[in-house]
Amino acid sequence: MKLIIDDAHIDQIKKIYEFYPVDGVTTNPTILAKSGRQPYDVLKEIREFIGAEAELHVQVIARTAEGMMEDAHRIRKELGENTYVKIPSVQEGFKAMKLLHNDGVNITATAIYTPMQAFLAAKSGAAYAAPYINRIDNMGYNGIQVARHIHDIFRNNALKTEVLAASFKNSQQLLELCEYGVGAATVSPDVIFGLVKNQAITSAVDDFIADFEKLVGAGKTMKDC
Repeated sequence: MKLIIDDAHIDQIKKIYEFYPVDGVTTNPTILAKSGRQPYDVLKEIREFIGAEAELHVQVIARTAEGMMEDAHRIRKELGENTYVKIPSVQEGFKAMKLLHNDGVNITATAIYTPMQAFLAAKSGAAYAAPYINRIDNMGYNGIQVARHIHDIFRNNALKTEVLAASFKNSQQLLELCEYGVGAATVSPDVIFGLVKNQAITSAVDDFIADFEKLVGAGKTMKDC
């Protein structure tokens, strides 16, 4: 499963890239608005940092298929042809997906709440389909189960589309989808930083160091022996 950062703050992205094995960055209009900066200024900074080959997912804003296509071509012009264009999984979106897929555009189908949306997006040429795990939970359904169901639909119908699970509230949700083998998950920095934030882990490391220092002296490590 690919692990992707769901954020647009370059300082957070750089910090996560320093420590964790991540595969790219996803953004959406709300995330970009929270940055308080002009969209392409933020996105170009991210693209420059992560490199031309890393995954960067950027969402269209237009409501019509024609407008979505115009947004998509501008996004790719500014950020590179490897950029994944996020298209909402609605009627106009499916039309845009089909046309963009024929043009060789990488498509991420977004705003997915139901397996049927994901199936139609996959049939329309989307490379990824992004179900919103926590938002589905908040509607009274099981977001993890919906994502698994979508994954199974893709495999059972020989569709190449992968699940890009989004909207997580905790590491347990991420773990369950990792165990199931979905294609990717995009996760906010606070959840990523919490993946190994555990007092038992910290205590174990502290105990090892304390025992070693009793043997060789405070502040010493293996290089000092």
